[in-house]
Amino acid sequence: MITRVQRIGILGGAFDPPHLTHAALAQIAIAQLQLDKLLVIPTGQAWHKTRRLTASAHRMAMAAMAFAGSAQVVVDPREVLRPGPSYTVDTLRELKLEYPIGDFFLLLGADQVRALPSWQLWHELLKYATICVACRAIDQSQNGLFGLNDFAALCQPIVVAGGKVLQLGLPPNPQSSTQIRQLASQRIALDGMVNPAVASYIAQHHLYREP
Repeated sequence: MITRVQRIGILGGAFDPPHLTHAALAQIAIAQLQLDKLLVIPTGQAWHKTRRLTASAHRMAMAAMAFAGSAQVVVDPREVLRPGPSYTVDTLRELKLEYPIGDFFLLLGADQVRALPSWQLWHELLKYATICVACRAIDQSQNGLFGLNDFAALCQPIVVAGGKVLQLGLPPNPQSSTQIRQLASQRIALDGMVNPAVASYIAQHHLYREP
């Protein structure tokens, strides 16, 4: 019996906290890539970040709230349960064993793609997944959009390495987790930036507040 190939998206990140742009990217990826499943995978030990991440239990809980509206999204705990640093290549190897005929799509922001050559065994990622670059406004003051030339230059190393690359259209949005943490530290309302349930969770657990 022939089993239909599943189209599986992978969206990793600290999600510290997850915001509405993360949720929008999930919905856009599901629609544009016709995904059967989107795995949202919060980072465990982030080897590339200098700051200490919020406890994984909090980030997992917030991710579950942030993506609760989509039946295709599964919040996957594998990286927070894995000892040692979180490397995407290890996650893709595991997923390939679990879904041997799965078709994988790794969702990355433009800043992540720029840093990709510094990732652990990054060339090996290209064996397992199509790289999908989420491009949004790069100059809000002039309403400049991420153009085709920018995309081509950004993805040149991946193309040269023989990887498959797709572009995901993402509406301009100024939200960032860094900005949200700063606002939360000052006890400023996060309306329109995060899911209301996430905002309530942050307030209830006094996350991101200065000592």
